[in-house]
Amino acid sequence: MNKKTVRAGIVGAGFSASFHFEAIQKVYGTNVQVKGVYALEGAAAYAEKRRIAVYDSLEKLIEDVDVIHCCATASAHEPIAIAALERDKFVIVEKPLTGFFGDGSEDFNGETFPKETARARALASVERMLQAERKSKGRILYAENWIYAPSIQKEREILQKTGAQILWIHAEEAHSGSHARTYAYWKYSGGGVMIGKGCHPLTAALYLKRVEGKARDGKPIRPKSVTARIHAMTRMPGFRDEGHIRANYFDIDDFSMMHIVFEDGTAATIFASDIILGGIHNWLEVAANNHRTFCNINPNTAMQTYNPVEANFQDVYVVEKIGTKQGWSCPSPDEDWFTGYPQEIKAFYRTVAYGEPIESDSAIAADTISTIYSAYVSAERKGAEVEVRVW
Repeated sequence: MNKKTVRAGIVGAGFSASFHFEAIQKVYGTNVQVKGVYALEGAAAYAEKRRIAVYDSLEKLIEDVDVIHCCATASAHEPIAIAALERDKFVIVEKPLTGFFGDGSEDFNGETFPKETARARALASVERMLQAERKSKGRILYAENWIYAPSIQKEREILQKTGAQILWIHAEEAHSGSHARTYAYWKYSGGGVMIGKGCHPLTAALYLKRVEGKARDGKPIRPKSVTARIHAMTRMPGFRDEGHIRANYFDIDDFSMMHIVFEDGTAATIFASDIILGGIHNWLEVAANNHRTFCNINPNTAMQTYNPVEANFQDVYVVEKIGTKQGWSCPSPDEDWFTGYPQEIKAFYRTVAYGEPIESDSAIAADTISTIYSAYVSAERKGAEVEVRVW
């Protein structure tokens, strides 16, 4: 089969735009031509380093490409995605898909804003994006790398081949705090750690229940209700700051727990936090009726190293946010591969070029947003059970 060429454009020039470009270089089976980048800040330096063009408008970039990589801040996802879809282009949207980013006032405080209103506005944003997709020849490709992580995909195979029933999923994403300055504010991030980190293990859990339902009965098993609690540990009056954990958040949560009940009565418990030292902690456990699985995305024991002197590893990358390189550590031989980044981008380009099915689509992205904002409503009600709207 002759490989098709797909023209791509990148919106944004920050952290996610960098790893999207790196993942594009690993795509095989499809030729990818990166036409250029559009960004409000940093476009020139980003383009020069990668030898691509700088576009002075989003519209010009969209007209020149087949697929847009939406790597801007989450508050910009909706207008960028809709602009691409209205021109019948595919759009790879970073997570979270969208959300509620304040009421436009300078003194907006997400901690005191009514969460039922936040949920209504977030779901209205989701609906506008889905409506644009329904009218378009393009599709939303939801860039949730956890779905494409090798361990999650191996669990998918087990579910499909054994007809297993998942009884409980237990999962977590945690580390010592985001590097992004704007992450401290609800109006830029759409919430705190429950959406910023919780969206990853939550989407993986929703995905595996979808896989289970489709494999056994031909239809996905969807979330039905959620209970949740959130905390702002680093903003407590009694928090003792030792300098290891980020502690300058304004109005967001830094610890969260969601307990999801599915249509079939089974459950998932999702933890997310910014208070964990020792590197990124990304894992998912499946307790099924015929097997049990641990998906250790990060860290994992593919490699273990003992280093007696910190300076020895001065020029050695170990793993993201590890804090110290002295003592025992788990260097990742290929961190991107273990976390699913190149696999998701390769899969998306096969969808664009050859029409292959999407594992991570707008439907699961919508369920994720609906579950998270319902969880914020639950947390405001001190853990009361809240129904989850699904499309």
